[in-house]
Amino acid sequence: MSFASILFINLLFKIMSSIMTKKQSSKSLQKEGGSNLKTTSITSANIIKSNRSKSPSIKKFVKEILAGNVSYLSRAITLIESTNKKHQKKANIILEQCLPFANKSVRIGITGVPGVGKSTFIEVLGKHLTSNHKKVAVLAVDPSSSLNKGSILGDKTRMEELVNDKNAYIRPSPSGSSLGGVARKTRESIILCEAAGFDTIIIETVGVGQSETMVHSMVDFFLLLKIAGAGDELQGIKRGIIEMADAIVINKSDGENIKNTHIAKIEFSRALQLYPPKESGWKPKVLSASALKNIGIDIISNMIDQYICLTKKQGFFNTKRNNQNTFWLKTTIEESLYNSFFKNNKISIDLQQEIELLKNGKTTPFNAASKLLKTYHGET
Repeated sequence: MSFASILFINLLFKIMSSIMTKKQSSKSLQKEGGSNLKTTSITSANIIKSNRSKSPSIKKFVKEILAGNVSYLSRAITLIESTNKKHQKKANIILEQCLPFANKSVRIGITGVPGVGKSTFIEVLGKHLTSNHKKVAVLAVDPSSSLNKGSILGDKTRMEELVNDKNAYIRPSPSGSSLGGVARKTRESIILCEAAGFDTIIIETVGVGQSETMVHSMVDFFLLLKIAGAGDELQGIKRGIIEMADAIVINKSDGENIKNTHIAKIEFSRALQLYPPKESGWKPKVLSASALKNIGIDIISNMIDQYICLTKKQGFFNTKRNNQNTFWLKTTIEESLYNSFFKNNKISIDLQQEIELLKNGKTTPFNAASKLLKTYHGET
């Protein structure tokens, strides 16, 4: 073997040794760093878990809500929406202590079928109100959220400007097993929002089923959004929504749709004449608007102000609020009794037996119900 070959082999050996040393060093550092990272992760997780378990006191909650702290407002609403009995008990006490500072807002209900432009309309109306020194809270009643896990306010990016407005607060729809449960949580959320200083509460509903009735029972002014040429004008009359509405707004009144809007306004105005006068003395208005172009929003806002002034002057405003409170008292009792009845283990067993008897024609629904109620009340 030549001298040059020996030099080359020695050089190659040194290079390989150097590479192996670096690899071992790298592995050692990675192992040590990974261990430190793992320790850090566990420590961070424990801190987060510890902070989560530290729930603020009721006194702290009330103090921060009254100070307008939206973070505490959100946490309090989460307690309302919780099914945990401890959370519900805490939420009830918070509600009681916040109640003296509530009931000072104007509550506006807005409904309309999907695609009518509710989100855009609410955002533009909300921005108009905040620009006039109002504090606006937007809540939702969406019974479908418990079925498809979605929410009509779940995607806040649709109200990007209003979300970033310091004088606005948007709360997605609570999930619930029943419309009554969802609506009750929303109504209680209204109290907290009012206590936090929001003087205008906008409640959005998806506009299907019985959600409009529930929203109507918790607001001062009920606004129905429609679009021209949708072919659902008569359907709206059949559902009785128009009868509840204090105003009908034809949205998307711009461009080529202006002509259709004019026709729709005439049709709805004629339809409103078929209904008896409202107890408030208010004559429902039919207006047009384009939320996208910000047209007609100021007129709608002024109309709502006129309605509030009229109903307060006549005393109807407070009468309606009192009637709503009575309605929700009875509704809460009904829901509580309903849940208590069907969650009774003995009733669950007997109910299935009565259903089988019904299928075989051996009893009637009325006799079966009477028997089950006697069992529930402990009667023989």
